[in-house]
Amino acid sequence: MADVARREAPLCSEQFGSGTARGCRAAADGTLQWEGFPDSVSPDYLPYQLWDSVQAFASSLSGSLATHAVLLGIGVGNAKASVSAATATWLVKDSTGMLGRIVFAWWMGSKMDCNAKQWRLFADILNDVAMFLEIVAPIFPLCFTVTVCISNLAKCIVGVAGGATRAALTMHQARRNNMADVSAKDGSQETLVGLAGLLVSLLMLPLVSDRPSLSLCCFFFLTALHIYANYRAVRALVIETLNEGRLWLVLKHFLQTQEVLGPTAANRMEPLWTGFWPSLFLSLGAPLHRLTSSVLELQQLVEGHREPYLLRWDQPRNQVQVVLSPMAGPETILRAATHGLLLGALRGDGPLPEELDKLRNRVRAGPEKESWVIVRDMHHVLDKLFPKFLKGLQDAGWRTEKHQLEVDEWRATWLPCPEKKVL
Repeated sequence: MADVARREAPLCSEQFGSGTARGCRAAADGTLQWEGFPDSVSPDYLPYQLWDSVQAFASSLSGSLATHAVLLGIGVGNAKASVSAATATWLVKDSTGMLGRIVFAWWMGSKMDCNAKQWRLFADILNDVAMFLEIVAPIFPLCFTVTVCISNLAKCIVGVAGGATRAALTMHQARRNNMADVSAKDGSQETLVGLAGLLVSLLMLPLVSDRPSLSLCCFFFLTALHIYANYRAVRALVIETLNEGRLWLVLKHFLQTQEVLGPTAANRMEPLWTGFWPSLFLSLGAPLHRLTSSVLELQQLVEGHREPYLLRWDQPRNQVQVVLSPMAGPETILRAATHGLLLGALRGDGPLPEELDKLRNRVRAGPEKESWVIVRDMHHVLDKLFPKFLKGLQDAGWRTEKHQLEVDEWRATWLPCPEKKVL
């Protein structure tokens, strides 16, 4: 206990004037790590926040133009406009957005941790679309209510996606159990940028309010700046945990070169626009009752599976479903995902190691109903391949004690398949 306390105690400390003292501890590589910025956050924190501030400022100005258009559409400044009609429009708009927020959070909430960067970019682009609808809504008065309802629905989806991904990115950037501190400072920064945008909007709106064409040109310029800054902010992120997209990039490079890509290289290569639709449908944590309907199918599923998961490969649909045991930890789930991605690679044309190339030839020559045999034989390949791959991941800087793979909550137990005796 004394050794543990000695390791946790700071080596030294310092303070400026009457401020709070900060301690310093030894890192695993022998360097000194001081409490506070920049050691308290991830290395990508500063470039991400700089571009995030640019996009927030552009979004604030675009939002002012959109708000001006909506108020104009509901009759502000028009003596003939009805207060009751304007109130009804506003209530319908808000209620539509609330319903959309509930449905979207239920439908997509669990997927946003896995692809935080892609959902963050999606949310900001959808926000631009929503503001464009608000700007053009007064041009079509007969469809005004429908248009602003659709716009507010999109904005509420943006609120769910943006809030969820912001929390996921804050967890990534907080490195000293300081998530609350990072989140608070992020909120303060957003407030400051919003205030600056408000001041500039007060100067901009009188210049463009009576010139619809100029207002539209300003909106398109700000939207382009907003999307570009968002792309640069998301591309600056270097996430050290593996989701399905990053795992496939690293695994494909490993199969071709026997080397493991580091987090920086893999994050630069990660697709941001097409990351929602992988070519292989991989379902981790699938319910066992969906995979088997007979004793024979269960025996085939269990045969050769010594790890705490069962895997079924549907070749025609290119679907891999994985049943997990309650004993399956992060490394087991990582192996199961690697198993599934390797099966998907057998249907491709890229270069593969000799053992996998032999399996690919068998897949092309054999009947699709014998997929369970390929799944079983892939276990033997993984017994040699995966330990080397896992060690390469850890040496390259990936955090394998956790992951960002999408895993359902189903778990199952099964009797092990008896070993076949060779006479």
